[in-house]
Amino acid sequence: MELWNHAMDAIEERLDREFDVREVAAVAATSEYQLRRVFSVLAGMLLSEYVRRRRMTVAACAVRAGGEAVQDIAVRFGYSSADAFSRAFRGVHGIGPEQARRPDAVLVSQPRLAFHLTVDGRTDMRYKIVEKPAFRVAGRRVRATVAFQGVNAEVDRFVRALPDSDWELFEELSDQEPHGAVTVWDDADGSGPAEGSEADCYIGAVTGRPAPDGLDVLEVPAHTWASFTASGPFPEALETLWRAVGAEWLPANPYELVPAPSLVGAVYHDEEGTRADVELWLAVRPTP
Repeated sequence: MELWNHAMDAIEERLDREFDVREVAAVAATSEYQLRRVFSVLAGMLLSEYVRRRRMTVAACAVRAGGEAVQDIAVRFGYSSADAFSRAFRGVHGIGPEQARRPDAVLVSQPRLAFHLTVDGRTDMRYKIVEKPAFRVAGRRVRATVAFQGVNAEVDRFVRALPDSDWELFEELSDQEPHGAVTVWDDADGSGPAEGSEADCYIGAVTGRPAPDGLDVLEVPAHTWASFTASGPFPEALETLWRAVGAEWLPANPYELVPAPSLVGAVYHDEEGTRADVELWLAVRPTP
């Protein structure tokens, strides 16, 4: 976690100018993709959203001080015009820069984030590294908002509406790990499904067979995969597993995430789906 906190320091040093996220990733000794994806899991927001909110928090101090014109502050914080700066400012604080200079103005502060590894007696993580040739996910697709905490209401409604015939078909098509029906979040743009963003979510089967007509198909190229398993209340067990991968496993092992869909399998212990054995599959590569 020390390197990640150095990365947060690097962001603070660059708030008053435009910067390339790759610079920050280099400070954390990781890739831009991994920085963005793991940050979203651990912090519960997009990295770009955090930078914007921190930038507007610091900019608010300059606005309140009153020593600079709004246009000059806008330029200093990397905005091309006072209007663009005002829109960003209003998006965070709910009021414009000129209103923020009033004595009774109420502003919003985004705290600076720091990451800590808590050792609380947790058991060793269970994982395996698997070389998988190209495969396809065949199933049903929905466009949904990514959420790493709690039940994803959009996906939950979609899943509950699927007919029994679909679930039977998924079981029939499944011919490789992870077995059975899986949930797959696509990573078509290479940035990783991040908290609060929209992405394609597939409910279906991992298969090497041709997909029947009418199903949505996602072709996945060959990758090395890290497969993690956990058991417990659902979705809490999956949430905890995601955080543990980002905060514990990746810093301790010579692998980094690569752009690819994420696969989640679950075997439920009760009809209500409140407890499950879960599998999380993430594409990785050895670190240089």
